[in-house]
This record gives sequence, structure tokens and C-alpha cells, in this order.
Amino acid sequence: MKTLSVFVLIVLLWSCTQQTTTQPSATTTAITSTVQPYKPGLGEIMSVIQMHHAKLWFAGINENWKLADYEIKEIKENFQTAKDFETDRKETGDLPMIDGSIDSVLAAVQQKNLPAFKNSFQSLTNTCNSCHRSVNFEFNVVSIPTAPPVTNQEFKLK
Repeated sequence: MKTLSVFVLIVLLWSCTQQTTTQPSATTTAITSTVQPYKPGLGEIMSVIQMHHAKLWFAGINENWKLADYEIKEIKENFQTAKDFETDRKETGDLPMIDGSIDSVLAAVQQKNLPAFKNSFQSLTNTCNSCHRSVNFEFNVVSIPTAPPVTNQEFKLK
């Protein structure tokens, strides 16, 4: 009896360690085939850009150049995301107008030049508004922020 118990235990343990290859059920296949990958809308992308725009301002005026460099590159990346994902939106056709302003801000940041940063940031902001007007979104006016967008981040280096 003891031998039989040990044998049964060994068989059970061995069967637990064997991998099984099963095909997904029809329900799993149907659900998987109907789920679409997330595609951000232009409004969501622009809201992210708006946050980076505000953070860029406070990083720049506090001469936190590493953070400013990060923020302007995030803006650039998100504009590229808009161009890549929102190809069916006519508004994305006007997005290249922002490229020169982004490059000017990036150059000022890399030179650690506060006066040039302020001028190029104003130009960036004006270009955002020009783009909004050109695509009939003139009601969405961008401005230089007056207060930090978040309270849980230090913009001034210590």
C-alpha cells in the first residue's frame, strides 16, 4: 500500500510539471480579434504638449537647462506622434509650421541662453496660436503660463 501511495504521488507530481499546449478558445479568439490597439486622439496629444509647454517655460526661466532640454524634446516627440497617428485629420497637415520654433527653443536651451530662450518660447507660443487659427481652432489660445502646472515638481535647481 505504501508503494502504491508513493507511485500515485510521483505520477501526480509529474503530471503537474508537464506543460500543456492548448489552443485558445473561440471566445478568447473572438475577443482578441475585436480589440483595437489604443490610438490617441489629437486632443489628447495636444493636451500632453500643453503640459510640456508649461513645464518647459518654468524649467527655462529657472535655467534648469537639463529639464528644459527634456521638455522641448518631449514636445517635439509628441508633435511627431500627432503626425504619425492622426494622418486622417486635416489639422495635422499644418503641424510642420511648428518645427522651426521648436528648433529655435532647442538651440536656446542647448546654448543655455535665457534671453534667447524667452524670445524663442514666445515665438513657439505664437506659432501654436497661428496653427490653431489656420485650422479653425482659434478659440484654443495658448499663452505663456503664469503658474507652474504641477505643484509636486521643483523647477529651480538647488
